[in-house]
Amino acid sequence: MDCQTAYLNIARMKSLPVQTSRSAWIRSVVLLERWLGHRARLDGLLDDARPDGPAQQGRGVPAKGGKGLAPPQPGDPAGGVAEMDERQERARCQHLLYGAVRNFGRLEIILESLIPRPPRARLRAVLLVAGFELLEAGAVPAEEGQEAKIVHHAVTQAKRLLSPAEVRLVNAVLRQVARAPALHAAPPSNEAGARELARFYSHPEWLVQRWVAQFGAEATVQLLKWNQMPAPVYARWRGWADRTEPCLPGATAGTEPDTRIGPPGFLQPASWAGFYVVPAGHWPEIESLLAEGALYLQDPATATAPCLLDPKAGETVLDLCAAPGGKSLLLSDLLEKQARQAGSPAPEAGRVVAIDLPDPERIERLKANLAKARRVDVVLVQADLLKLTPKLLKEHNLPNRFPAVLLDVPCSNTGVMRHRVDVKWRLRESDIAKHAGQQLALIEAASRLVAPGGRLVYSTCSLEQEENEEVVEAFLRAAGGRFVLEQTRSSRPWEDGCDGAGAFLLRNRSVPDFVRQRLPNGPRHLG
Repeated sequence: MDCQTAYLNIARMKSLPVQTSRSAWIRSVVLLERWLGHRARLDGLLDDARPDGPAQQGRGVPAKGGKGLAPPQPGDPAGGVAEMDERQERARCQHLLYGAVRNFGRLEIILESLIPRPPRARLRAVLLVAGFELLEAGAVPAEEGQEAKIVHHAVTQAKRLLSPAEVRLVNAVLRQVARAPALHAAPPSNEAGARELARFYSHPEWLVQRWVAQFGAEATVQLLKWNQMPAPVYARWRGWADRTEPCLPGATAGTEPDTRIGPPGFLQPASWAGFYVVPAGHWPEIESLLAEGALYLQDPATATAPCLLDPKAGETVLDLCAAPGGKSLLLSDLLEKQARQAGSPAPEAGRVVAIDLPDPERIERLKANLAKARRVDVVLVQADLLKLTPKLLKEHNLPNRFPAVLLDVPCSNTGVMRHRVDVKWRLRESDIAKHAGQQLALIEAASRLVAPGGRLVYSTCSLEQEENEEVVEAFLRAAGGRFVLEQTRSSRPWEDGCDGAGAFLLRNRSVPDFVRQRLPNGPRHLG
């Protein structure tokens, strides 16, 4: 699942009232049980749990082998999730699920100190969800006796999920959890070791060690705190008035088509131009604006790479690894803006070519986003970049090389852990090197598609040097002077207040073929 899916889930959660609900609580336990057993992505589990999702269309838990979903098991309390009121239950369910996973490490340490043997997955999930509620209540005390109410509620719900003996265990353990010193401990100092920081802030110790070595202790603590806070939802406003669509807020009956209009008042301006904070309580309006294409949910950090590429009016821009299409859509908007400012007619605005692997789910998302482009031609090519051939490009009436290429590579996602709370528990230290190897192969393949004098932006949502600077440096060494690094941009959550990202603007210095043919003994690279 991609960050856009995570954003949609978070937006739905924030737009709904947070209230205790029996079915939401039970649903969060069952989803957490599935996560514990299969480490399936949380975004996917939540999508499957929607009334129109796969889990409600005859499928339930992940099947053996990790592909697809098996039928719900008899007696599974989650089987009746279709009856959940979507506008209330999903919000509470996700709040509990994300909270338990976000604080998984710290809660596990507390539970392991109280239970001699590892409990089965469902019992463990009950304890983790209730443990998160106790942790949350301790952080922001709401009322006297709140902890006792949480324990009582958990025990009551556990009777629908567990055996009588397990219910008694839940009662005994949660009463001890509520009094556990580790639950109420003060944050460790910046000078604390990686082990203590990792345990308190629920991160893998190896990852904390890496960050301390790379950023220093103070910055690492700020990053850990950032990752542990629920994420706000940002949106990019791209509103238009169009006679073929419902009238958008701010438009009037006399508004001309293809005219930009202002955002509705409930959107709160963010620190980044064109971006807004999506407040709670407006999900119906947000859904309507998303469907109309007036709004796109994305973190401001995602604009770093497209803006660094700076597409020019009339250019054909290549977006590689394009799904789900947020950057392709922004590229098309940037082209349209350039053309509009220059007074160019729509056919001369430019073109965006989006390429990604032929995965049905990802391609459908990509198609849906590309369909929202205005006054800019868009082309979708389903292909593996590492196997992309001139013949395939020719079949789509495309050139072999492009003046502007964006390569947003698959990465470790260490810059977006605030949104994707389960990434830290799936990531392994060896994955960093694996990603870097794949990224180097991808940038080398992408470089062959850049026209002489053209621009290539390499970008990640990783904070790791191995996936950013070191990949670019390795590529430049292998390129032998064909490319030069012109500019670097990055965002660090604890400094910039948005997701982490890295973007690198490279220029192809190769001499055009027609010049080389005229000057066979001339330079191969521009000076």
